[in-house]
Amino acid sequence: MMKQEKNNRSLRKNILLFIGVLVSSFILHEVHGQDEKPSLLWEVTGNNIQTSYLYGSIHILPKADYEMKEKVVSAFEKADQVVLELDMDQPGLQMAIMKHMQMKEGMTLDQLFSSEDYAKVDKEVKAALGVGLENFNTFKPFFLISLLTAKLMGKELESFEQTFVQMAKDQQKEVLGLETIEFQASIFDRIPYEEQALDVLDLVNDKERNIDLFEEMIGYYQEENIEELYQILKKELSGENELEVMLHERNQKWVADFKGFAADKSSFFAVGAGHLGGELGVVTLLKEAGYQVTPVF
Repeated sequence: MMKQEKNNRSLRKNILLFIGVLVSSFILHEVHGQDEKPSLLWEVTGNNIQTSYLYGSIHILPKADYEMKEKVVSAFEKADQVVLELDMDQPGLQMAIMKHMQMKEGMTLDQLFSSEDYAKVDKEVKAALGVGLENFNTFKPFFLISLLTAKLMGKELESFEQTFVQMAKDQQKEVLGLETIEFQASIFDRIPYEEQALDVLDLVNDKERNIDLFEEMIGYYQEENIEELYQILKKELSGENELEVMLHERNQKWVADFKGFAADKSSFFAVGAGHLGGELGVVTLLKEAGYQVTPVF
């Protein structure tokens, strides 16, 4: 029972990364400084930068839950350039993602799963994608979690990032990235492949639990409640150093790089909504760096 409970928690951590790590999509309580009405969109001003905007997204979600609000469209139109977690209009993006999904040291999925479990996962992959697990035998298990999670969310899915890329193309705006594919993929080299494989099995065996978790997160997202989303992440990313590596360290780097993007051009930043809230969230860190950060309603 203890092992199963641990696996369930570990899976939920990986599913929550589906909000915060963009690679997979291409495919609150008492919190410091939280005395403002919830918002996913923030205006950022200050010395030596152009007025810019910060938006918290969910990288992929059911079409029925997708809404691009007018305030977001307006802020996007005001900006000169678009900055996502990853530059999603770069040439050869899909091939680069596939390259960096490979496990290291010759590890393969058929080494991580028993023959019985391999067959079970293979069945789910075929149902989701129409091709067998052998096509992904050298891929990191978390990639399967992303694919199977998308299947759980339904047939019709939408992506804010893909919409922003198309909007940028239509408005002739450059799309830039806060991180590289190499960096995002490397995050999952720090989680043992064996643990990731257990997470895959847990997803296959406990679909309803994870559907409920997504519905809870989408509910908070629709309320624009970045603090509640952060609290869920904080609870689930409870392993040693996980919260620091997957959220806080990245937030701090993004804020340090903020001026470099916004100094000369008004920028529209879009990152996973789970990165915005909390004492070490992007909103608070931008304020501590001396910027004026104002919610947009």
